[in-house]
Amino acid sequence: MVFSSLLFLFRFLPAILLCYYIVPCRFRNLVLFLFSLLFYAWGEPVYILLMTVSIGISYAGGILVDRMKCAGRQKAARNALIVSLAASLSLLAFFKYADFAIGTVNALTGADFSLLGLALPIGISFYTFQTMSYTIDVYRGEAGVQKNVISFGTYVVMFPQLIAGPIVQYKTVDAQLRGRKETPEEFALGVHRFLIGLGKKALLANNAGELWDTISAMTVSEVPALTAWLGLLAYTLQIYFDFSAYSDMAIGLGHMFGFQFKENFNYPYLSKSITEFWRRWHISLSTWFREYVYIPLGGNRVKTGRHILNLLIVWFLTGFWHGASWNFVAWGLYYGVLLVIEKYVTGKYVEKLPGVLRHIYCMLLVMLGWNLFMFGDLSQSLEYFRALFGGFGAGLLDAQTIYLLLNNAVLLILLFLGSTEVPKKLGEAFCARFADRNGCMVAARGILYTVIFLLSVARLVDASYNPFLYFRF
Repeated sequence: MVFSSLLFLFRFLPAILLCYYIVPCRFRNLVLFLFSLLFYAWGEPVYILLMTVSIGISYAGGILVDRMKCAGRQKAARNALIVSLAASLSLLAFFKYADFAIGTVNALTGADFSLLGLALPIGISFYTFQTMSYTIDVYRGEAGVQKNVISFGTYVVMFPQLIAGPIVQYKTVDAQLRGRKETPEEFALGVHRFLIGLGKKALLANNAGELWDTISAMTVSEVPALTAWLGLLAYTLQIYFDFSAYSDMAIGLGHMFGFQFKENFNYPYLSKSITEFWRRWHISLSTWFREYVYIPLGGNRVKTGRHILNLLIVWFLTGFWHGASWNFVAWGLYYGVLLVIEKYVTGKYVEKLPGVLRHIYCMLLVMLGWNLFMFGDLSQSLEYFRALFGGFGAGLLDAQTIYLLLNNAVLLILLFLGSTEVPKKLGEAFCARFADRNGCMVAARGILYTVIFLLSVARLVDASYNPFLYFRF
């Protein structure tokens, strides 16, 4: 079940909101927990057991770590933490990386071990990181132990962020799980944010995705260079609007139930360096790796050689987290190398360039990075890279290139504008202009969100294309 589906919008969401708000406050975590299990089971009922095991491991691990710390047995607490983390990572490794490991061994040794053929449990990368952050935070003393298994289960399986993030650290919602106050203002803010995300997904991301699908279906050796770049641009815009839309809807749903999740995107395509890009893109993932991997390794408080190694380790793991394929490893290391070069070689020179050139430099590298990311294996990425630079001799453009550009010109303009702060600034200007006429602002907002909702529903009814790219991670 996805947020941008008629089933979710007209059945699941009204049902959970009704049940959530009619029960006493002390039962609301239970309602969220049960409905979240139903939400997950709708797509993969068989993996409910796996999720339950994951919850049990970290719940028990947190209690054991806290008990050992209270008894002054620091070494035992550390051992309990290690066992809990190892168990959680083992589940992730087995279900996500077992076939990758077997295939790699077969390729290197010529063996013929059979693949397990396991389906990837949806969202396992996200909820595994969340359960691990809980145990680590308890060990560090940054969060209190949660002894109510329903409340802890609610944190892990809460449906707004279960499938594709943002990755919620336990310490940021600890107090909210124990007691929160839902208000009409918070609920209205949630509806606003959810509808913005729904519009971004249904009206922008899906259309960009259809353009990319059209181009990716072509024989790569026959694709002119400009058509290949148009396809890469379409994917670049699709993945931003797709993932940021999901995050918007997740944050909005959180507000509806009294939770405040942190932002996950901050206009990343406005960045003027790769360092800035990763401060703005998938913020929750960058924060997780920084706090639980990069800083424990020593961060930048070490010698240059070790700092470079720390960066490469973090980015190797970031790429590998996204998928069990060498193209994701290459994508992670690509950014690791870029960040090292930017830090120690080119950074001071890039900073002296005009802002427009810095932005072009950053976006060109980001787009080439997406070329590594958007295929199922590295060989496809390399073939498409060749097409981008005319390596197949298919020329610069053809009649179909011009047709695709003209047919999607309005869409591309909307996507460009939507990836900037222009819509936000227009909204702020409108609010400032009519600050003394509250009735006008309320009416205008109501009309805007109604139009977005109706257009989005019409698009969802009419189209069968409605994926979420990050569901595969």
